[in-house]
Amino acid sequence: MKFVRFMMRNAALLNAPKHIDHYAKFSPSPLSMKQFLDFGSTNACEKTSFSFLRQELPVRLSNSLKEINLLPDRMIMTPSVQLVHSWFVQSLLEILQFQGMSPDDPSVLEEFVEALVTIRNRHNDVVPTMAQGVIEYRDAYGEDHVTSQNIQYFLDRFYMSRISIRMLINQHTLIFDGTTKPGHPSSIGCIDSCCDVTEVIRDAYDCAKMLCEQYYLGSPELELKEINAKNKSQPIQISYVPSHLYHMVFELFKNAMRATVENHETRRTLPSIKVIVALGTEDLSIKISDQGGGVPFRKIDRLFSYMYSTAPRPNLGDHQRTPMAGFGYGLPISRLYARYFQGDLQLYPMEGYGTDAVIQLKALSTDSIEKLPVFNKTALRHYKVNQEADDWCVPSKEPLNLAVYKAAK
Repeated sequence: MKFVRFMMRNAALLNAPKHIDHYAKFSPSPLSMKQFLDFGSTNACEKTSFSFLRQELPVRLSNSLKEINLLPDRMIMTPSVQLVHSWFVQSLLEILQFQGMSPDDPSVLEEFVEALVTIRNRHNDVVPTMAQGVIEYRDAYGEDHVTSQNIQYFLDRFYMSRISIRMLINQHTLIFDGTTKPGHPSSIGCIDSCCDVTEVIRDAYDCAKMLCEQYYLGSPELELKEINAKNKSQPIQISYVPSHLYHMVFELFKNAMRATVENHETRRTLPSIKVIVALGTEDLSIKISDQGGGVPFRKIDRLFSYMYSTAPRPNLGDHQRTPMAGFGYGLPISRLYARYFQGDLQLYPMEGYGTDAVIQLKALSTDSIEKLPVFNKTALRHYKVNQEADDWCVPSKEPLNLAVYKAAK
């Protein structure tokens, strides 16, 4: 029996490129927050979800696999990237096993849930493992502008696709796995239809504060102001994924606390971190302001770069501690969470004073639609762009010597 399974697995692996080429021809089908909610509350049909996911997940996995192959050859061959690639191929093949199976068979639906849980667990370490691959490549071959640009483009799309895949898997397993109880009465899968924004912010602050005090023996206080333009007497609530919001805010609090403590280490008291939450007719905005000294404006792009981090390098696989800073992926991944449902995350530094971090989210569930990468000719061109001359003057680091210039004329 083991030999038969071994042969079947080998045959499936040999056919993997054909399957990847087939499913990568299709574009992912983005869902809105309202569709997620409507499906989970009024039309929660496990058969329909099963039929959708066994088609949609191979498309999203295959789109990602095609783009992995467009990375520099020497990066693809790093052990870490090879490992991530193998995880995606294995997950694709496991989903494809359910093609042709009848959703009317309860045992098939049960096996599908188990397969999704296995896939989700397998992909838990995709982000740090891919980060390790970037480090392996950079340490061995250095970096140049074009390669860094391509890696940045790829990782933004790759991690966004990963967020979307986990969203689909979490929704199905949380709704249809009978052993899982919702975390909140208004929760539908991993979405809270009445997500209390300030409650999530306070939870994230408390955890970041505890972490900061472990490292620095002190932390800034929180000043929080809430403005509900739609209904001044009501707390601010929207339909959102609390874990996504928590991830973004926690990361921003960590950065703000670290900068504040290090910038005011000689002071007895630390300036507070000020947060304003505002809900309008279209947007939910969260502004987190610190007095951590800020950064020069020219360094903003670096803060969102996967190739750059000011923090000491963490040990891969160390899950015992949550560091104040790690691979440098906190900000770029947080921005992807914001953009996933058509929002954004931006930084506005004032060098010498502090930084304002602003999260913009859609207030309406109908406007919160998945933002998904598509593998097509347009994406392909991004990887084939070579270094070209700039069509704007590039300021010289050395001032022009006018006397020499006139003498030359």
